[in-house]
Amino acid sequence: MKTKLTSRIVATTLVTALAGIGLTLPAAGATGQTAKPTHDRTHSKSLQADVDAILKTGTVGVLAQSTGPRGSRYATAGVADKATGAAARSGDRFRIASASKTFVATVVLQLVGEGRLSLDDTVDHWLPGVVSGNGNDGSRITVRQLLQHTSGLFNYTADLPVLASVDDYQAGRYTTWTPEQLVGIATGHAPDFEPGAKWAYSNTNYILAGMIIQKVTGHSWEQQVTKRIIRPLGLRDTSAPTTDSRIPGRHLHGYSDFGKTGPTIDTTAFNPSAAGAAGAMIGTTADLTRFYQALLGGKLLRPAQLAEMKTTVRAADLDPVWPGARYGLGLLQVPLTCGGSYYSHAGDFPGYTTRNGVSPDGRRVVVLHATGDGASDLSTEQAQNDLIDGELCA
Repeated sequence: MKTKLTSRIVATTLVTALAGIGLTLPAAGATGQTAKPTHDRTHSKSLQADVDAILKTGTVGVLAQSTGPRGSRYATAGVADKATGAAARSGDRFRIASASKTFVATVVLQLVGEGRLSLDDTVDHWLPGVVSGNGNDGSRITVRQLLQHTSGLFNYTADLPVLASVDDYQAGRYTTWTPEQLVGIATGHAPDFEPGAKWAYSNTNYILAGMIIQKVTGHSWEQQVTKRIIRPLGLRDTSAPTTDSRIPGRHLHGYSDFGKTGPTIDTTAFNPSAAGAAGAMIGTTADLTRFYQALLGGKLLRPAQLAEMKTTVRAADLDPVWPGARYGLGLLQVPLTCGGSYYSHAGDFPGYTTRNGVSPDGRRVVVLHATGDGASDLSTEQAQNDLIDGELCA
């Protein structure tokens, strides 16, 4: 989905699967469980200090979970609901936004592994005529380019009125959109560049990926993500909603003023069809941790498809936030200050920010979420980066 970074720098938002094979998963904090105590009191204090630092940049609530071979540590700060003053808690659900893209890319790659489609298939092969007009040509764009953000297609969220201002959000937050309508917004514009010529983030790519999943399987991307990932992994607090505007159960409320276009409002209720396969999902830090452990640990994709996912191209547009960033197929790769790199996918929706970092083998995972707009400069982003880098380098 469109992110608060769009007005400053860049836009970001995920999906995956697993077809009917038994999973042996790494140990992970079970969804809904009480936070486990740690024996490393110094490390726990450090995580809490980093969460507190994020809160001080102007966020409303912050959750963090850091997981490694010795277990999980949790830290929280701020409130889940400004109206009631309820504290943010480790099991609270939130909109993961573009972090949904990794789930979607996983499902597509599972279908590739099953021989049901190819990364070199064109969009037109599966969706004839859907990408056309104004110089757009689906016969020249491949599935790989969609997942990699090298298609050149215009980013539809840059022209989606509901995300433009406080008034527009309030007027359109419950509107139902079809994927065809969202793609139509994009193809109403000329492409940004020739397919494969460069990298540029576009949510349109993943709306099309979701449409291709439905064409290949006969079932929606939401159904496939649920069948292939959510249920097999036991992600009890994760969902891929279609039009339900609520976040079920205990959750964080989002708050935004949409670039100071009006008063800060509660953004929690929203019809997720406007995000679709580009960012409609809901989850928790524990469920995202379990997902990343399974994915990078080789439990969701065959080795050839996981290697494709981790094969990256330079994503220089992201340098202001993640210097040296590279992008694979639904995965961001970010250098660590201590050497090496981690995998990730940010997710931003008005009032909600998801950040994460996963070691290449999936054994170490950091997931954090913050609500509210945060700072108008990059200090919130820097504080979030410092937490992830510090945990993975410890």
